[in-house]
Amino acid sequence: MGTVGIADAKAHLSELVERASGGETVQITSRGKPVARIVGAKTLRKRIGIAVLRAMVETMPMQAKPGGEFIHRMRNKARY
Repeated sequence: MGTVGIADAKAHLSELVERASGGETVQITSRGKPVARIVGAKTLRKRIGIAVLRAMVETMPMQAKPGGEFIHRMRNKARY
């Protein structure tokens, strides 16, 4: 666990959040006394079964033209 003073925590909050999201716990101190901790949030992901994915693919309509052509057409419409 890393320890950081409150002034440094203010100056480098995004870095501390990145460290916490990577699994590290960061303790914030004020005048040498611990006042807070930054820890990563635990997100639970629902697993999707292979049968569900296959069913989704079977119901998806197929594109008539390649994606690149679609992008070019969209871009060119916006120009004129």
